[in-house]
Amino acid sequence: MSIQLYNTAKRQKEAFVPRDPKNVGMYVCGPTVYDTAHIGNARPAVVFDVLARLLRHEYGDDHVTYVRNITDVEDKIIEAAAANNESIADLTARTTKAYHDDMAALGVGLPDREPKATEHIDGMIEMIGVLIDKGHAYEAEGHVLFDVPSMPDYGKLSGRNREELIEGARVEVAPYKKDPADFVLWKPSPGDMPGWESPWGKGRPGWHIECSVMSKAELGEAFDIHGGGRDLIFPHHENEVAQSCCANEDSTFARYWVHNGFLTVEGKKMSKSLGNFFTVRDLLDKASKLESCAGEIYRFLLLNTDYRQPLNWTEVGVENAENSLNTLYTAMQKLEDVSAELSVVPDTIVDHLKNDIDTPFALKELIAIAKKANVASDDEERAILKGQLIKGGQLLGVLQQSVDDWFKGAAASELDGAAIDELIEERIQSKKQKNFARADEIRNDLMDQGIILEDGPEGTTWKRA
Repeated sequence: MSIQLYNTAKRQKEAFVPRDPKNVGMYVCGPTVYDTAHIGNARPAVVFDVLARLLRHEYGDDHVTYVRNITDVEDKIIEAAAANNESIADLTARTTKAYHDDMAALGVGLPDREPKATEHIDGMIEMIGVLIDKGHAYEAEGHVLFDVPSMPDYGKLSGRNREELIEGARVEVAPYKKDPADFVLWKPSPGDMPGWESPWGKGRPGWHIECSVMSKAELGEAFDIHGGGRDLIFPHHENEVAQSCCANEDSTFARYWVHNGFLTVEGKKMSKSLGNFFTVRDLLDKASKLESCAGEIYRFLLLNTDYRQPLNWTEVGVENAENSLNTLYTAMQKLEDVSAELSVVPDTIVDHLKNDIDTPFALKELIAIAKKANVASDDEERAILKGQLIKGGQLLGVLQQSVDDWFKGAAASELDGAAIDELIEERIQSKKQKNFARADEIRNDLMDQGIILEDGPEGTTWKRA
């Protein structure tokens, strides 16, 4: 079975056929680093992390290039730096590190390449110049704008008509525009506002031109997959198509456009005014498990809905995700006495992922394997099932914790593992001294904090309730 992807540009699911199987390229729009990432920002990071894993599985690590950019020049960044009374460089460095840390906690690996917009200003100026020379852009009052009517098939990605395009873009009314739909490629930076010298004066790039230039620099004029959230289809990705197809000799640009759906919280749009706006860091800090374990729970929840459908983030969903992972780690715990047979990745999991990144069914298949392992008695079969759990988990980015960490992943904010072990040792000594009241008190206090003690022939162990 070949990989099937829903191609937004064609409005249908298609077989993925790379331009060159030995050089598969994927570009995904990354964060604008003016603040910490919210949980909605995490969804595309997790979804395309899985797609990158699948592509590497199919074509080999050395034959896949995954590019995810950093937007480090944008009006929101300028505004946030001023509001925080810090330099733009300090703000973007701090928030970029926070993004990396938060995504790592969700099991999201770094892309192969991570260009920053500020590293490609010269390329942006060059591409804008080409668009002007070809009659697709014009200068007006210090701005350079893309001339939308110059591209007859503008709107082909989103499928919107002209009226919908103008309405959907919430276009800025400006007297210097030739057409209401024209969009900014370069804007002036007066006074001490951050900017770069250009043929059109000191200024800074528009948002859309950044990705057209960075994708070309990293993957060439045409590549295989362009991804992002569906909120980017218009105007951002539509405008990328316009710029790249009009400026480059190869007008193919991206052959497959893959977009993930929106995220709501308890059935409502995420909003600070509604009190349901959560950053990834908020969720990790309030979790009752170690950060890496909590991150895996959130990853599981993000993957447990079809990536193109709306995802409703709920507390019940978080609990269900943790319970599902408990099932997986319990199976791994029961298989600790056998060595894993790692020669084969489960076909059922791979086939689900090949079917337009069907992570919900792939996760169900992983749980089904865990349930088989729980009742298997033959060591050869158990070794195979253990290998399937490990290899399937690697493709999905789950089952990445040690069994010990998972079951001891209790609220580090209250008690870390060393503190718990000290209390267990005090309890042991209290029992030896026949101070059973103190021993019971320690057990009950730990139980109140979600720590369950289990006494056995090998001594006392603990786990999270």
